[in-house]
Amino acid sequence: MGVATFEAKLLGGLGGPVTRLPRVLSVRPGVVWCAAMAVSHPHSERQPDAIGASAPSPAPATKSRRIVHIVLPAYNEEENMPPLLDSLRDAMEEAFARYDVIVVDDGSQDQTAQIVERFSQEMPVVLIRHGVNQGLGATIRDGLLAALERAGERDIIVTMDADDTHTPGLIVRMVRMIHEGYDVVIASRYQTESRVYGVSLLRRLMSKAASFLMRVVFPIRGVRDFTCGYRAYRASVLQQAVARYEKEFVNQEGFQCMVDILLKLRPMDLIFGEVPMVLRYDKKGGKSKMRVWHTAIQTLLLLLRRRLGR
Repeated sequence: MGVATFEAKLLGGLGGPVTRLPRVLSVRPGVVWCAAMAVSHPHSERQPDAIGASAPSPAPATKSRRIVHIVLPAYNEEENMPPLLDSLRDAMEEAFARYDVIVVDDGSQDQTAQIVERFSQEMPVVLIRHGVNQGLGATIRDGLLAALERAGERDIIVTMDADDTHTPGLIVRMVRMIHEGYDVVIASRYQTESRVYGVSLLRRLMSKAASFLMRVVFPIRGVRDFTCGYRAYRASVLQQAVARYEKEFVNQEGFQCMVDILLKLRPMDLIFGEVPMVLRYDKKGGKSKMRVWHTAIQTLLLLLRRRLGR
């Protein structure tokens, strides 16, 4: 599926101004080129050592290594972006992984974009900017669109929060599970070894109640955490989902979009898995963007609509 096809199928699902992929640029000329160079895998032939010397036989063709495309939906994250990008770079470079980071700035009014620009000089980062705030749904949609345009079917696409509450070191473990045969891997708060810091008792109880309800109404083997946005997807799975649902694949505006993505992947005969996560909400700078009760109500309404086949 080509660039134009993906764009046509995913854009328009939520409305609002969107930066199309041919104009996916960071705020500094050349950043996209630098990012692409950082993850390219050219196979250059060795030149003869001297005039008249014969060149060695070319090496047998091999499959290129998978690239991990990390999507960060960001809104006013100037406090959290520097430590997160530092940690991402350390985790991926220590694992010798090929990667790029796609930051979707959802109309931030602080220095989020400028910080991403600075880091793009040191690591493979691409910046997409919304002129106005459109919500998590549109931001995830555009991040997945950009990742799919860059990804081969063997690549892996990771989504995670940009508020520095998700520990990047877990990406290595999630990617390994994809290599082991899983199609979707979720960083879960409900595994035995999981740890959660800085979250109020009320939010924990609401989250557990939501998890129980979703497992009863829409059971998915291997999934207990339906709402966490820290996930790894086999790129070919998302390509299939786009072909199946077209622009309706990501069509929810708020935080409930993460639940809806799982519900739409559910009929696709995939292998889901979870890894225990350490959620560090105590490290988060700034206020939470989630309106807890509004999100809870919208998620319940979404479950009702999906249960009724809408």
